[in-house]
Amino acid sequence: MMKETIRDMLKTAVKAAAAGKKLPVDSIPDAIDVEEPKFESHGDFSSNAAMISAPVQKLPPRVIAQAIIDHIQDSEGVIEKMEVAGPGFINFFIRPDAWRPVLDQIHEKGDLYGSSNFGKGRAVQVEFVSANPTGPLHVGHGRGAAVGDSVAKILSFIGYSVQREYYINDSGRQIRTLGNSVYLRYRELSGEKIEFPDGLYKGDYIIDLAQSVRDLQGDSLLRKPESEAVGFCARYAADIILKGIRDDLAAFNVEFDRWYSEQGLYDSGSVDRSIQSFRNRGLIYEKDGALWFKTSEHGDEKDRVVVKSGGETTYFASDIAYHTEKYERGFERVIDVWGADHHGYIPRIRSFLTALDIDQERFDVILVKMVNLLRGGVQIAMSTRAGEFVTLKEVVGEVGSDAARFIFLTRHYESPLDFDLEVAKKKSNDNPVYYVQYVHARICSIVARGLERGIDAGTAGPEKHSGSIEPEEIRLIKLMNRYPEVVLHAGRRLEPHRITYFLTELASAFHTYYNKHRVLADDIELTRFRLYLVLAVRKIIKNGLELLGVSAPEKM
Repeated sequence: MMKETIRDMLKTAVKAAAAGKKLPVDSIPDAIDVEEPKFESHGDFSSNAAMISAPVQKLPPRVIAQAIIDHIQDSEGVIEKMEVAGPGFINFFIRPDAWRPVLDQIHEKGDLYGSSNFGKGRAVQVEFVSANPTGPLHVGHGRGAAVGDSVAKILSFIGYSVQREYYINDSGRQIRTLGNSVYLRYRELSGEKIEFPDGLYKGDYIIDLAQSVRDLQGDSLLRKPESEAVGFCARYAADIILKGIRDDLAAFNVEFDRWYSEQGLYDSGSVDRSIQSFRNRGLIYEKDGALWFKTSEHGDEKDRVVVKSGGETTYFASDIAYHTEKYERGFERVIDVWGADHHGYIPRIRSFLTALDIDQERFDVILVKMVNLLRGGVQIAMSTRAGEFVTLKEVVGEVGSDAARFIFLTRHYESPLDFDLEVAKKKSNDNPVYYVQYVHARICSIVARGLERGIDAGTAGPEKHSGSIEPEEIRLIKLMNRYPEVVLHAGRRLEPHRITYFLTELASAFHTYYNKHRVLADDIELTRFRLYLVLAVRKIIKNGLELLGVSAPEKM
């Protein structure tokens, strides 16, 4: 990348300046930045190397900057001019022709452009969605699914070995609540007058499940002990709901490497063994008939119950066993994607990991904020407590998986998101996914028309065109040159919205270019160059959309 070339030049120049006694120290701090200035008048790149080095060099930044400029070795001839600006910034202006080789790099690497070996094959687990099988996935789960899946794709692309996992909360109080909810509706459908208490699930899907139970069992459950009938309803309903969750996620282009059952932790004895292991280490103690984990000694605000006085385990108990097992499976890093309402649970897990002497940098939590669903600018009222919510299946059915995923990723997951269903269906520039996908489709059309004229852009490099490069072409190439860095930052910071932002910016630059310049020009060499250029844009658009789990259509 051009930025790394500049960075290397800076380091070499400092050594040369020190050798020539123009600078007292022959190195610069690793913290130096080489950035693209906001204003084109400040050059293509700008560095704070002189200011960062001032405390070490013990010279004014502008003096250091000039010494660096005087010793820059531009063996590749990429720099047009340099200048010292402001308090000591070094601005670099790149020769227009020097951008041409970027296109070759994109065409040579193809689908792998932007990939890297940053992760060095290290094993990472991304656990996401993990919604309780007590109801269908809603639009908030959809955002978490898009974030988790895209994070996994990006981490794989930069060299990590990634496993996607769904943790099925198929044990405990919420499953019993599901069973009670379905059983009461079942009795209601059998003709009983039922007072439906608070705390149970009230959505229409519960009535549908109760009717399904009745179709299967008739009145037979009424003649069984209530605990047995409730248990049957719980298992049956959870299985049906989980199948629906699997189907909805598959339609959303989300697949998991493993579906992990919480009940399996109990059946295998992992929860009991984990509790006993921590008791043996003095980290779990008994008080008032309950068992408590000493989380307050490891960063939490207070100790936490793992087994209640009545003998019932808490969710924290199974989470301890589950997260212990994650690291035992060999994952060097564990990433959990949770709803923002779970933020208070983070210190609890971190304290337990501290007790295990697991480095905190090996555990990350992505908190995903809520989605405000709109229709034509008007918010749709939703309440999961009352069973009134829009399901992910309904959203995907109305706007499609591509639009839903892209829009879910247009903002940082820590920010609330407004999702307008009507905007998501528009075939116009108001629809962000259409705006980007249309670039890919348009370039496919341009290339097809070029082939009709006998021009195969893929066989002609930019060196075939010796004319000047238009400013809009340079902007496109500069943007594409930045793409590997964008992908790397998105992976390191677990922020897939960086890809979405970049694709939107690239699409905007392409639309501006296309509206001003004819790709299929009268000049054959110019046409071949421009086809080579837009083919590179198409490759990156497709590449980036794949990291978001979004398709790149050839026609729209």
